[in-house]
Amino acid sequence: MSQARRQRLQALLYPLAYHSRFCQSELADLVEETQPAFVTRTINAVVRAGVLEKVQDEDDLHYMWTSTQPIEQIDRWIQDHIHGDQVKERPEEERPRERLLREGAASLSNADLLAVLIRVGVVGESATTGGTKLANHFDAELDALREQGVAELRHITKAVTKASYCQIMAGIELGRRATEAARERPVPIVKITSTTEAVEYCAQKFAYLAGDAVQEEFHIVTLDTKHKPIRTHRITVGTLDSSLVHPREVFRPAIRDAAAAMLLVHNHPSGDPTPSREDHAVTKRLTEAGKLIGITVLDHIVVAKERCLSLREC
Repeated sequence: MSQARRQRLQALLYPLAYHSRFCQSELADLVEETQPAFVTRTINAVVRAGVLEKVQDEDDLHYMWTSTQPIEQIDRWIQDHIHGDQVKERPEEERPRERLLREGAASLSNADLLAVLIRVGVVGESATTGGTKLANHFDAELDALREQGVAELRHITKAVTKASYCQIMAGIELGRRATEAARERPVPIVKITSTTEAVEYCAQKFAYLAGDAVQEEFHIVTLDTKHKPIRTHRITVGTLDSSLVHPREVFRPAIRDAAAAMLLVHNHPSGDPTPSREDHAVTKRLTEAGKLIGITVLDHIVVAKERCLSLREC
């Protein structure tokens, strides 16, 4: 019975996942479900769960997915819908804490990590539902979560109590301090005179980017005349784009440091360090700008879970 329900819900919702926005009047054409009442009930339930968002305009009612990965959210909602909202009703291998212990924290989604921090839900809303709602709400700006108060998070999900709010904020602050500690930890490389040393230095100094970052970040390492590291600077957060990484913003901190040279560094959250065409374009543009300013761009290092890679060797 459960498998049949799952297949029916997937047959209804999967086709809709390929449309970032769709109208209520289009539903009959987009899905094969023959019972309109079932379609309406299901769509309303998905909206209540925070997976879909309703937008009313003058002509029609529109729906938009609240996540950039709707299939993943659909599967999670179906699981909760069939097996119940409480974590104990989910198969043990799918429970967030069990998965964390088995596979490590990096394997969990944002929703699962938040569910672990919420720990215990309230009547009518489990920790998993609360985690999903928070993850959906802050999908595009996860860093904004740390700026919220208890009232703001409770407005999103009643699963957030004072106790769970404290746990979430403590987790965020501990993560921030651990990141800062990793950045400040001295790396035992006296100077950088080769590609091997550049890759080794960045692999250690920016290990947190390879393991924990959910967005691309672009950094520079300023170097003195003997190519000893002076300090690191984060320049941008977001997809690397030559139109956004302006030489003025990149070289300003290098000039302040009186740097003779620099390394460019950015991460690939996907885990694959293979450089893109845009990565090469950014490197070329900044290398040419450095020649004019008198600051040598030694290399551009991509850090990722698989390995670190030098663009000079590509």
